[in-house]
Amino acid sequence: MGQPTHAPKGHDWWRSAVIYQVYVRSFADGDGDGTGDLAGVRARLPYLAELGVDALWFSPWYLSPMKDGGYDVADYRAIDPAFGTLAEAEKLIAEARELGIRTVVDIVPNHVSDQHPWFQAALAAGPGSPERELFHFRPGRGPGGELPPNDWPSQFAGSTEPVWTRLPDGDWYLHLFTPEQPDLNWAHPAVRQEHEDILRFWFERGVAGVRIDSAALLAKDPDLPDFVEGRDPNPFVDRDELHDIYRSWRAVADDHDGVFVGEVWLPDAERFARYLRPDELHTAFNFSFLSCPWDAGRLRTSIDTTLAEHAPVGAPATWVLCNHDVTRTVTRYGRTDTGFDFAIKAFGTPTDLALGTRRARAAALLSLALPGAVYVYQGEELGLPEADIPRDRIEDPMYLRSGGTDPGRDGCRVPLPWVADAPYAGFGSREEPWLPQPVDWTSYAVDRQSADAGSMLALYRAAVRLRPVFGEGPLMWLPAPEGVLAFARAHGVMCLVNLVDRPADLPSGTQLLLASGPLDAEGRLPKDTAVWLRA
Repeated sequence: MGQPTHAPKGHDWWRSAVIYQVYVRSFADGDGDGTGDLAGVRARLPYLAELGVDALWFSPWYLSPMKDGGYDVADYRAIDPAFGTLAEAEKLIAEARELGIRTVVDIVPNHVSDQHPWFQAALAAGPGSPERELFHFRPGRGPGGELPPNDWPSQFAGSTEPVWTRLPDGDWYLHLFTPEQPDLNWAHPAVRQEHEDILRFWFERGVAGVRIDSAALLAKDPDLPDFVEGRDPNPFVDRDELHDIYRSWRAVADDHDGVFVGEVWLPDAERFARYLRPDELHTAFNFSFLSCPWDAGRLRTSIDTTLAEHAPVGAPATWVLCNHDVTRTVTRYGRTDTGFDFAIKAFGTPTDLALGTRRARAAALLSLALPGAVYVYQGEELGLPEADIPRDRIEDPMYLRSGGTDPGRDGCRVPLPWVADAPYAGFGSREEPWLPQPVDWTSYAVDRQSADAGSMLALYRAAVRLRPVFGEGPLMWLPAPEGVLAFARAHGVMCLVNLVDRPADLPSGTQLLLASGPLDAEGRLPKDTAVWLRA
């Protein structure tokens, strides 16, 4: 198959884009040292162009001690030397754009690394100093200040460790994540100014968008009161002050024709939609769909709720099955509990990978048929399962902070297999990858799947190429048997997904465009299979 030349979409490209998430450390290793890098990504740009994606979202590639996979940033204007240089990043952005692929970078505004110059200066300056006002430093409670300033829970699922760390000088500092990730004080004007300058820095280097990590956590109640479950407003989640921050960010983005996607985990649909008002964020991740079990009723409710959340503000929905933080789709759908919840991850959970793969293929066609933008995490197009990482090789702090009960997120971050017969499945050449690849990884390699018309990669390539046939119009549900999802989009194009044991008849007078798996001998839609049809 030749390399397609897909023309860049126009001004509103983000409303219906297919965006591919690159976790640089695990994508491709250009210099053979065992760590993925920008050289590796640049070498694989033709692969991404052939896949047909509109944009690449890069997980943090900045200078970092890597205590939390790069989400502990020491310098937002420098590329981590393990990945390359700023000049290489600029070349990558430009080379991708020549292929019609835009770049989205990841900004982590809630916190910085404890190696960030601001925090190092705050440590050196001592209690009561202006440098400490950029963070949340407080004296402790109790007669000798030996108790944390409050009882807020950690934002690492499963962690029982405190979110305050005491320094030898008696002050405590706040970190909703690890102690190596001190929270910034967003009430301080210097914090706001710095981040607006960072946004301009990257927009001026050609990036088209910014993904905002933990977007609902930045603002804190200045009194830092104790946390009371269910009490509103929450002292550190979804505070009203956030919206003024994002309105000022939007002005920066509009000056550079840039877009935002927020990581916003909120159960309240009305409050979620506030982030998507026309003068705030363009889009936000849809976590109800990502975490939804493989159940027709639940999926339909998730789709309806998502579209209803976005309708009042005219924002496009985003659909994602997996990312760098969650169990891979093939594995999740092969388990008894097919939803995703950080609290239920466990070592040794039984998994039927054949079943999970069949469902993941159907889910790919479902998500790519929905109105809005779709995010594809690297390796999903290869059907990679969650990898079992030997405990002595796990690096994720979620595992460490849970006392070893949570397997963490490294299982979805294993380096990709590119060439079956090459060292380390073609990820790199000299050194063993930073996370070990399973012994059967070669069976998922890109070169083998490229030669197999029935592979997951072939399905994704075909689906992304065909996706424009659905047009820009809304979704209309069609009558269907219980357990079957059926909807139409523009131009008489339909998607059907069968999630129950009995086969389903296809509507008469339709042309089959694409199927996630074979139909049965009578031409009916089997269980755990999806089709795209044209009337």
